[in-house]
Amino acid sequence: MTQQQSDGPASVGPEGVGPEGGALELQRRREPFWNTSRPLRALLVAGVGAASLTALVGTAVNGVVDPEVALAFCLVIAAGELARINLPGHRESAPIALSGAIAYAYLISLGGEPVEHGVGQVVAVVALGVALGELPHVAVGRSPRVEGVARRVLTALLLAAAFRPLADHLSLTEPSILLALIMIGLIMAAWLLDVAISALLRAERLRTRPWVAAQDEARAQVATGVAIASSGVLIALACTVTGLVGLLVFSAPLLVSQVAFRRHAEVRRTYLETVRALSRVTEVGGYVENGHSRRVSRLAHGIACELGLAERELLELEYAALMHDIGQLSLREPIAGGATVLSSPREQRRIAELGSAIIRETGVLDNVAELVRRQCEPLGGDGDEGVPPLGSRIIKVANAFDDLVGDTREDERRSAVIERLRMDTGSEYDPRVVDALDRVLARG
Repeated sequence: MTQQQSDGPASVGPEGVGPEGGALELQRRREPFWNTSRPLRALLVAGVGAASLTALVGTAVNGVVDPEVALAFCLVIAAGELARINLPGHRESAPIALSGAIAYAYLISLGGEPVEHGVGQVVAVVALGVALGELPHVAVGRSPRVEGVARRVLTALLLAAAFRPLADHLSLTEPSILLALIMIGLIMAAWLLDVAISALLRAERLRTRPWVAAQDEARAQVATGVAIASSGVLIALACTVTGLVGLLVFSAPLLVSQVAFRRHAEVRRTYLETVRALSRVTEVGGYVENGHSRRVSRLAHGIACELGLAERELLELEYAALMHDIGQLSLREPIAGGATVLSSPREQRRIAELGSAIIRETGVLDNVAELVRRQCEPLGGDGDEGVPPLGSRIIKVANAFDDLVGDTREDERRSAVIERLRMDTGSEYDPRVVDALDRVLARG
């Protein structure tokens, strides 16, 4: 039930250049949400938008039940939306807003007095609160991910549609074990559905495999999902005894958790920015062409998504791709054009090993250092170590392609380089990686 956020492999903008990276981030800002290249997103946003508009109109016509309660929850949801955060992996989350929405969908009584608002009013209050919370963001140019907003409203809609008729049928008007079990069961089902939806949206955006995206989303959302779900249930149950005081009291712990999530995201973002700055040293020093590291990172990310690498592997690959040429700093004279693909195998190996040694000095990027160290090896490996890791094979192909093509967009030249790489598949380059690169380029 958490939403999409930032910091994933290579994103430009707040996070760097990666899974949601530079070109993809700029494309996201340019494209309208109904762009046909993302039909699932368009369908989700259109469906939730229509449901929200219908609920708002219906509530306005029929009148608001318990307007003071509706206003209190609407303001909490708006405040939570205003304080939304970007989490690692380019995911957007609004824990307080979503827990408030869940609580309002589950609210059966307030201080002992029954609450009788329907599903339509729940959707209307949540949609209005989300819209109010997003207005300041939009005013300063920080537009939300519309699919993230739609998922938050959809979660409230589904929970209200499932819970409120059931609560009326079972005459649930006060806290009980049965009530808690029903709430927990429904919220688990809603979480699983949200993970599935977010995975499909992620697979559609990144052109990766849905089951890989589902695993990534489940791992990424479990911590925030538990915090949001438990807070929503506690607020709903507390309000039955304490009234609206429970809304404020049980929102406070979630605020503390949100601060921790935000700090974690900031650390990851700072770490990525440090790696990006380090990767620029070779460009500033004239060892490689400007933009080479970022282009290789983007290509490597696209290939990795095509081959179904998990999010953790994508992040390591991004770091390695950004710093794959850092070993050139040891050269007395820069290679012409910085094209290591034109160097001798011995020189390539030396550059890779020196770059790996530099990265190992950090003490926390051993896997990245290994990817860099083995990037120049032939497909069959070098010595007794066997076949190089897939990440190293991806960097080898992406680097060779960019060394030979550069920033040109000439289709003929790109096609010629792809054919040249194909001639060395089976010996130097992994044919699966070259085929994946061809598909990535074909999509533009």
